Amino acid sequence: MEEIISMSHGNGGKKTSRLIENIILPSFNNKELNILGDGALLNVSGSIAFSTDSFVIYPYFFPGGDIGKLSVCGTVNDLLMCGSVPKYLSLSLIIEEGFKIEDLKKIIDSISKTAEKANIKIVTGDTKVVDRGHGHGIYINTAGIGERIEGIDLGRHRIEKGDKIIVSGSVGNHGVSILCARENLLEGNIISDCATLNEVVSAALDFGQAIKILRDPTRGGVATTLNEFVENSSFSIELFEDKIPVDLNVKTACDLLGLDPLYSANEGKVLIVASADEADNIVSALRKNKLSKDAEIIGEVVDYMPSKVILKSSFGGRRILDKLSHDILPRIC
Repeated sequence: MEEIISMSHGNGGKKTSRLIENIILPSFNNKELNILGDGALLNVSGSIAFSTDSFVIYPYFFPGGDIGKLSVCGTVNDLLMCGSVPKYLSLSLIIEEGFKIEDLKKIIDSISKTAEKANIKIVTGDTKVVDRGHGHGIYINTAGIGERIEGIDLGRHRIEKGDKIIVSGSVGNHGVSILCARENLLEGNIISDCATLNEVVSAALDFGQAIKILRDPTRGGVATTLNEFVENSSFSIELFEDKIPVDLNVKTACDLLGLDPLYSANEGKVLIVASADEADNIVSALRKNKLSKDAEIIGEVVDYMPSKVILKSSFGGRRILDKLSHDILPRIC
């Protein structure tokens, strides 16, 4: 096989077939995909969750992951936030002419390993090749289907005064790691938190109706996500600055670069609004998992200054955290 992608790899002919048969199929071997139809026939019982996402991150290899791992984590986590069990995934690759076959193999292998860990099947997909200079290497789209978990009701409509805000671990890691990788800053010190959250979310959902809403704070970070919870509502959220977990290296980088980790993206954390009477138990359960060992209660739902997110400093002062108004760093996912 050639060492780079050529336009003929995308023309549907022999090279396309070899690309699929030699690189893609061996990594995602399952009966649904092996049919190679125009779509997949799936067995799903009851109601489903459906989500799709596109990944254009640069660099496509970064500390803690790559665009392949990220493309699975992103969609799997979105399905989990809906209160579903991820089951099936589509995979579409848009590859630039000249892309190294060896890099494609690494990305496909990463997708395979991440999907296997998340117990989700790649069942259909597509490959396109675009002219050199028009694709920035590789873009990936994934769409996923999950089976809804019976009895789970998640959404803003369930939030009420007194509920607690929980985060499953340190904030801001992904966005800061991508910035450092792209600009060759603090090399090797900051690793993306890119991960699938199946076990973390499962531990939270064991508490049933005590869980009001789940969200992974990706673009815009924790501050923007929490604003989405309370905008146009009669409630507000007060955060306790000294309770928010931030890795020392992330904090150092943010201080040096003038960034706020609360607006930096995460790709392996979950925000939870939960009933006050179960919040401590939920945190204890989360801390049993390696991915959420630093879980904390970081705030609560209040009713002063409706529709706002307020940060209370360790000195007692308060400031409003608005939604992110400009890109700190484009193309972080």
